[in-house]
Amino acid sequence: MAGPTHRVERLAGQIRGAVASMIADELRDPRIGFATVTRVELSADLQHARVLVSVLGDEAAQQATLDGLVSATGYVRREVSHRLHLRRAPEVQFVLDHGPEESLRLEDMLRELHKQNE
Repeated sequence: MAGPTHRVERLAGQIRGAVASMIADELRDPRIGFATVTRVELSADLQHARVLVSVLGDEAAQQATLDGLVSATGYVRREVSHRLHLRRAPEVQFVLDHGPEESLRLEDMLRELHKQNE
């Protein structure tokens, strides 16, 4: 069982790098702001890729960036297939990753508790 899991993780990392490169250098949609690919969740059958993206800005900027990325899904899928020499390109789905925001919120809460205990 370790083989398929390792392959999925390795391919997810390669997809993450390829998509991050595309967002930084190639996608020219003005809606796309400062976005970082935090991770890629790839299904076991390699047919579906969830690309989690962290976006700087308020909710409107995040939604606009997500809309821009969704509109580029076909291009991203085709390029991933071409760059990684995949016979079948996975269906790409972009999702906002709220993990970094939650981490900052929890850090602020812990800081407040620490101040109250002093």
